[in-house]
Amino acid sequence: MTQPLVQVRAHLDAHFGRTDPDVASVTFLGTESLDVLRYHPHADGIVHYVSLGCSRHPMVDPTAVLADPELGPRAEVVLQLRDAKAITGLARSLAIVAASPAVEGVVLMPDALVDLSGPLWTQPSVRVPFTAVLLGDGDIADLPLDPPRDPVRFLSATPITATEAAWVRLKGADAMREAWLSDGVDVLDPNRPAAQPN
Repeated sequence: MTQPLVQVRAHLDAHFGRTDPDVASVTFLGTESLDVLRYHPHADGIVHYVSLGCSRHPMVDPTAVLADPELGPRAEVVLQLRDAKAITGLARSLAIVAASPAVEGVVLMPDALVDLSGPLWTQPSVRVPFTAVLLGDGDIADLPLDPPRDPVRFLSATPITATEAAWVRLKGADAMREAWLSDGVDVLDPNRPAAQPN
């Protein structure tokens, strides 16, 4: 494991107060491997899935003429779900999101919409409607790195449906979050209905 990933892993273990997450390694053609850590639920039943590898290199604007190997924003992606026992395939989907800076030149940031064009996970006897994630500020503190490197940010990834993704494109991320709030939508519930924004 390379720097800063050793620091990121230690930071995550300290945040969650445990050092034994499940680890799934995912590799895409032409990219370095990514891990997805699954921190087991505490009393609240919430499972945390966290990418490890996105922050290996700074994210670079694809229009930039030269890429600085040290300077630029760095991030990892955190997805939370409640009662995720029967869910499979989510680690690969989260790895796709985390690999998008290296594969597609995407710069991950709050309010960004990442569309996977297919279900984020599979679940027995359930049609999974979530096909994209909406990124936001997470609740894990930034991890400072040695200068001149930018700190690593931990962005929350909220699963959203195709209808909700269309709403985000039309009205913006804040309008979607307000609709969830006014509708009483629990975005951590993998079986939640889609919001019906007006």
